Amino acid sequence: MTIRVVVADDQELVRSGFVMILDAQEDIEVVAEVGDGAAAVAAVRELRPDVALLDVRMPVLDGIEACRAISAGTSCRTVMLTTFDSDQYVYEALHAGASGFLLKDVRRDDLVHAVRVVAAGDSLLAPSVARRLIEEYTAATARPASAGALCAQRLEVLTARERETLLHLGRGLSNAEIAAALVVSEHTVKSHVGNVLAKLGLRDRIQAVICAYETGLIGVGTGTGAPAGTRAGSEISPSGE
Repeated sequence: MTIRVVVADDQELVRSGFVMILDAQEDIEVVAEVGDGAAAVAAVRELRPDVALLDVRMPVLDGIEACRAISAGTSCRTVMLTTFDSDQYVYEALHAGASGFLLKDVRRDDLVHAVRVVAAGDSLLAPSVARRLIEEYTAATARPASAGALCAQRLEVLTARERETLLHLGRGLSNAEIAAALVVSEHTVKSHVGNVLAKLGLRDRIQAVICAYETGLIGVGTGTGAPAGTRAGSEISPSGE
């Protein structure tokens, strides 16, 4: 099965580079390349691709709003492209429905891997980048204590083991790492992850990361509850890994 992709970036050289890399894969076809968010939304609605790569900052309609429109009106999954040092809005993009994001200097193999992972219905996010973005967002967004308490009430539907699973998801652990931390099988972890997502109404593991921060399960910048020996910078991997 061929993965159909739309690439949206206002920098022609960057966009062309991504297109060249993806089109060189036997299982991936770039069906459109566009230079702004409005054109990206139009292309997705017309061509119904599996994945859209969206630059965060684009003219006419930025990547966040394009992501929101695509997520709300189509089954296409979106991956945001960011320069990391300057973009501060990826957190909002994740809320808008993005399945992950990549740095613009992503390696060739990582770009291809990300498209395949997201097309398969999973999510991809580098926690070293995610933590920084979430911390910046949280630090800039003052919430009253009552709001935090109300948000934390969402976790009351989880069992103790499911809360532990959410904590580990928030730290960026793969299923194999969570299994080792909880001393259970990966099959059991998959069940816990599925229960967490279903009970909290979350679409994927990326939304679970956001939830872990928003509810205070993980203290921003403190790593509260982090298991000993956690590998820093591990990838938030596809749900089946």
